[in-house]
Amino acid sequence: MTTMLMAIAFAAQAATPQAAPPPDVKPGSITCEECPYPYPSSYLPLTLYGQDVRIAFMDVAPNGAANGHTVVLLHGNNFAGFYFGGPIDVLRNAGFRVVVPDQIGYGRSSKPIIPYNFHDMARNTRAILQSLKIERVMVVGHSMGRMLTARFATQYPAMVERLVFYNPIGVVDGRFTRAADSVDENYKRTLAGTYQTVRGGLMRYVSHNPAAWTPQFEKYARVRYAWTLGGDWPRLAMVQALTGQMLSADPVVDDWAHIKAPTLAFGGAEDSLPGNADVFKARMKYIADTIPNGNGRLHLIPGLGHVPHLEAPEKTYPPLIAFLREGLTDR
Repeated sequence: MTTMLMAIAFAAQAATPQAAPPPDVKPGSITCEECPYPYPSSYLPLTLYGQDVRIAFMDVAPNGAANGHTVVLLHGNNFAGFYFGGPIDVLRNAGFRVVVPDQIGYGRSSKPIIPYNFHDMARNTRAILQSLKIERVMVVGHSMGRMLTARFATQYPAMVERLVFYNPIGVVDGRFTRAADSVDENYKRTLAGTYQTVRGGLMRYVSHNPAAWTPQFEKYARVRYAWTLGGDWPRLAMVQALTGQMLSADPVVDDWAHIKAPTLAFGGAEDSLPGNADVFKARMKYIADTIPNGNGRLHLIPGLGHVPHLEAPEKTYPPLIAFLREGLTDR
């Protein structure tokens, strides 16, 4: 998370009773070897900034009759592909092939110390698809993944059939209202993370309804807390500081007007990450209105927050699948 969001998480924990760290959590690998992935990972070797790395991804075949289309799921900053088990199953049951990358710096992919940016992430995602000989995709980007979705769509428009901006961050451009983050200060703050700050950061996603904190949210809080206990945590903390700078420096707000594909601005209406839910709703409408040629559409689900598929999957999946199915005759 960015410096500002880290500060919010620390402040929230200082103001509320702190949950005790679970004593049964063991140190976790920063390459997520023990993380609860729903399907096996494959790996593609890459060279970035002179470093040999590998990017992990899941490639999941349709369950039953294939519809001939592929959906790419792009994860958020606090997660990796491991939290997409539900969406993968729903999509494959609808006939889609599903590809889920762990971006470099996340999940089971390498954690190099490099200047992270969305151009590289888009290029790496394309490299996965090229290795799989996939020429056209529908892309669903959640949270930070929406920012990457926009960049991918503007860099490689010929590859994109449909887009879903799913509870995005980066809906406002804060570059001119506050000083830029310091990577070194962000690193110190991240390195000092505890179970309480990790949990507090994720609890922002259900700030509209704390009762929506499900066992799945808790599971992912434990995953992130386990990283802080391992010997390689300083490296991952630096990577998180660098990706946090990326989110602040390149909010991709100028990409929306250059997107050519039909795009759905979608998700829980009560998302408060941009400041409050009213700001979020207004900006989502603005995004939908900004997509050229009337190709933008808005669908917000009342009562849900930042990660609807963990909060209320029964409300989340039907409109998502319906929009993607509209594209089955696009070719």
